[in-house]
Amino acid sequence: MTQESSSADLALGRRAMVLLDALAQHSDEPTRLTRLYLSQAHRRAAEATLGFMRDAGLASHIDPLGSVVGRLEGTNPDAPALLIGSHIDTVVDAGRYDGTLGVVLGIVVAEALRRQGVAPSCPIEIVAFGDEENARFPTNLSTSQALSGRYDPTWLDGTDQEGVTLRDALLAFGGDPAGIATVKRDAARYRGYLEVHIEQGPQLEAAGHAVGIVSAINGITRARAVVTGEAGHAGTVPMTMRRDALAATAEMVVAIERTGAIRLDTVATVGVAQVQPGAINVIPARVDFTLDARAPDDAVRRTMVADIVAECEAIAQKRGVELSLEPFMDSPATPMDARLMRVFEDTFASLGREPMRVASGAGHDAVAMAHLCPSAMLFVRCKGGVSHNPAESITVEDADVAARVLLQAVKTLVA
Repeated sequence: MTQESSSADLALGRRAMVLLDALAQHSDEPTRLTRLYLSQAHRRAAEATLGFMRDAGLASHIDPLGSVVGRLEGTNPDAPALLIGSHIDTVVDAGRYDGTLGVVLGIVVAEALRRQGVAPSCPIEIVAFGDEENARFPTNLSTSQALSGRYDPTWLDGTDQEGVTLRDALLAFGGDPAGIATVKRDAARYRGYLEVHIEQGPQLEAAGHAVGIVSAINGITRARAVVTGEAGHAGTVPMTMRRDALAATAEMVVAIERTGAIRLDTVATVGVAQVQPGAINVIPARVDFTLDARAPDDAVRRTMVADIVAECEAIAQKRGVELSLEPFMDSPATPMDARLMRVFEDTFASLGREPMRVASGAGHDAVAMAHLCPSAMLFVRCKGGVSHNPAESITVEDADVAARVLLQAVKTLVA
């Protein structure tokens, strides 16, 4: 069987695409896909997912933090359960496969088990997390962290760009801040967590593989920075006497890019920059910007971040501006579970496919879930490696391959 071969009718892949298309209709914006945590679109998508799970025969509910949870009981309801999950929130102007692919494939697997008359020996839970992208509030995988008992209550006081606190948004959504503790799972009650996700990179496509096994997830540091200079008239203040916050920030951005590029497998990005006062004839007085730094080795990542901070501080001193840099996220690198990876490899072999291992440069809910139970991930080939973009694309054939690999692995783990 070649790497491109698939089941004759692509039934599992086609079913996944139907569910993905349905979820893509739920957006906060009419002309592009944006579904932020606790938004009205998130609520609609959660209700739709709830319906999919119930139709698949799962006892389902929306938990106090807005995640959708479905449970299929096993022949031994007291046996440790298998978790399958991913997320249904998106970035702004997103593609339709990031996160949601893993959720719908879990549902497709549950449907297939029911259709085939397979009675799992243990319960299977499917979770559609609500806050993986962290695109609205300053959190870190908050909904999956809650399951592993690592929810930070200070997140509730964080605000979005409109000044709305997470606490208030959760109440408006229909959630319950007082019920967060009930979301926590007992590690002894779970045997593993599986997640399927688009690769968001080009390695599988370059190697000609539809699906790969994730070996580890990069560690991430995120920080908010403020550069404060002095506003002045653009026509009257001499260049040598300016304290231009934007010019200083521009030099910092170049330094960050350079520092992220000099080490193997490290990246550093400034993704947001807001300039004040933002007038064409006024020297910028303040710039707020973000830092996102990633590496597969935590020691290397911390050294890189220290170098970035030192360079930015030197630039601030040279240009006579003030710099405040406040880290708000430190997510360690997370290796995937060796035993579960071997189950995936054996599944590939049983389907006549060659396994390929790839590291993830992006963070995923599996990072949080690894604190609860052994965790493993599959990546699905994404056209051009493009993600966080409307051009994000996978094929029905690749979705079908991923569904069959996941189904066979689940059968192995719940036999």
